[in-house]
Amino acid sequence: MSDTLSGAPAPAAAPDFGGWTCPLPLRDHPRVVMGHGGGGALSAELVEHLFLPAFGGGTLAALGDCAVLPVGGSRLAFSTDSFVVRPLFFPGGSIGDLAVNGTVNDLAMSGARAAYLSCGFILEEGVETEVVGRIARALGDAARAAGTEVVTGDTKVVEAGHGDGVYINTAGIGVVPPGVDIRPQRAEPGDVVIVSGEIGLHGVAIMSVREGLEFGVEIESDCAALGTLVEAMLAVTPDLHVLRDPTRGGLATALNEIAGAAGVGVVIRERAVPVPPQVANACAILGLDPMYVANEGKLVAFVPRAHADAVLAAMRAHPLGAAAAVIGECVPEHPGMVVARTAFGGTRVVDLPLGEQLPRIC
Repeated sequence: MSDTLSGAPAPAAAPDFGGWTCPLPLRDHPRVVMGHGGGGALSAELVEHLFLPAFGGGTLAALGDCAVLPVGGSRLAFSTDSFVVRPLFFPGGSIGDLAVNGTVNDLAMSGARAAYLSCGFILEEGVETEVVGRIARALGDAARAAGTEVVTGDTKVVEAGHGDGVYINTAGIGVVPPGVDIRPQRAEPGDVVIVSGEIGLHGVAIMSVREGLEFGVEIESDCAALGTLVEAMLAVTPDLHVLRDPTRGGLATALNEIAGAAGVGVVIRERAVPVPPQVANACAILGLDPMYVANEGKLVAFVPRAHADAVLAAMRAHPLGAAAAVIGECVPEHPGMVVARTAFGGTRVVDLPLGEQLPRIC
């Protein structure tokens, strides 16, 4: 039998592996798969080849954590995010905390402090109203703690079996201070790369609860609003080149996105990356790389070398940056690529992941 269009032999039937499926789907997969939501290469391809052409690019093409828009002589930061984390409650937070902190942090990565938030709840028929109330209270508390306010919202209900209890969307706006220009395209050779603290806590906390795993100590999410930390950094210098919160896909994905956007190389020292022992042990047991595990209360900064020591000191003086560390630098070599120097003196490429090691973490 031949293919009726090309005359080529028809492809053989796919082998039956007893219901098992490949965890990392083919790049030309004809349907949406979980990897498309993981923040890695599949997510990037979905955005680049489907959404950007449909929406027309423009401001969106910058692909920052938020859009920075000129409005009445000021620059308005605007961001939106949706949250589908499972489970709804986890050590260190809930979907309500995430819904605020995730959007607040996206705005903070442009230097803006969130002024107002919108909030949309999608509820599944049958979810307990007590659960919804707990989430709403957590969301309100998180907004007040971040110095912002929920000013508008929406609620929808879907039939039982068509959701997962509660999904939330938040959007936020804030004003970028004068003289601040923070975006991934500004990374340049010589910049010092700083991470604000220990990585991997959120992803491992979610996994431990979801899968019922015990690692000898409870691991809590690092879920937090980073606006005041960014303000402390800007008080040292407004000339921060890049800020990024390494959520889905972890620190490795954030570094790759910045290197690609700016056309620079990034070199990091593996031993300098702060990985807490409980995360390192959990990842060793599960075969995961902490560099790709999600965070919800950390940022990575690209800072001009002249200001790096002062910025690092300001970060360490803040509760959310006490464990901040210099982990590497920008270089002109291997543009668009992230390389790690290992403890044994070798180097390895830290590539963009295809999908996500653990889906539904935010």
